Amino acid sequence: YFLFFCFFYFKSCVDMTEENETLVIDFVLMGFTNHPGLQVLFFLVFLGIYIITMVGNIGLIVLIWMDSHLHTPMYLFLGNLALADACTSTTVSPKMLVGFITQNQMISVPECMAQLYFFSFSATTECCLLAAMAYDRYVAICNPLLYPVVMTNRLCSQLSIFSYIVGVLHSMFHVGLLFRLSFCHSNKIQHFFCDIMPLYKISCTDPSINVLMVFIFSGSIQAFTILTILISYTCILFAILKKKSQKGRSKAFSTCGAHLFSVSLYFGSLLFMYVRPRSLQADNQDMMDSLFYTIVIPLLNPFIYSLRNKEVIEALRTVLKRTIFSR
Repeated sequence: YFLFFCFFYFKSCVDMTEENETLVIDFVLMGFTNHPGLQVLFFLVFLGIYIITMVGNIGLIVLIWMDSHLHTPMYLFLGNLALADACTSTTVSPKMLVGFITQNQMISVPECMAQLYFFSFSATTECCLLAAMAYDRYVAICNPLLYPVVMTNRLCSQLSIFSYIVGVLHSMFHVGLLFRLSFCHSNKIQHFFCDIMPLYKISCTDPSINVLMVFIFSGSIQAFTILTILISYTCILFAILKKKSQKGRSKAFSTCGAHLFSVSLYFGSLLFMYVRPRSLQADNQDMMDSLFYTIVIPLLNPFIYSLRNKEVIEALRTVLKRTIFSR
């Protein structure tokens, strides 16, 4: 059934692409500004952010892979989260940087659909991974004796794979629905990448069905993952308050505080962008929200999860010493 669905899905995409190419061949990403001086400044700023983001996330993945002490569910989830963040940043930043330096904001229809697909995939996967990480912390703090039995590496792998599958199917669904629209009135996207809401705004076909599907499916995924996180951390909070040891409380708060901070930033901007009723109206606000979860959060996450984590810092020291002395 899945192969049957994929066949007709891609066939319809090709057919609709051929039809839409007679209307719009390329889109124009309007971005933040058209001022040449500001574009150079933005290029330097966002290039620095992209380099730091990739070094932080890829470095965290390599560190977890190299240090056997970090081959536990908590850090395996963290490695997958870093991979999703790196994917999000790579989907958006390089095209934006090329536009700044060449002042050519054109993007073809296939490139636009591919950018939207991979962004939706990584964003959905990250939502599911954050929920899985919350459940992992719940088991570790509320049932510490059962943690090695319940949260095995096999279950961790299954939850990670499930997150990727949800990301693939969710992004495929929305990109497939996008091909029912036609673009003829304007090809100017008031955004810095091909996001789904700005595309709806320039469609000359009524996008009401698409908007409803975004609200239902994206809202359902966010509601489920947020509910999982809230229930997990409510139980964690009560478990922490019951601890008699001050050291145990501070350690638990330190571990969970970083996760809660990252979750609040990520889901707050996503909810405001995709689930709010007026999401088809405020262009500048949409760009600021998108900037948060495509650029800022992938930059911050490696540092949020690493700087106050003694095990990660110790693993980094060990790997650096091993690398230096092996030469």
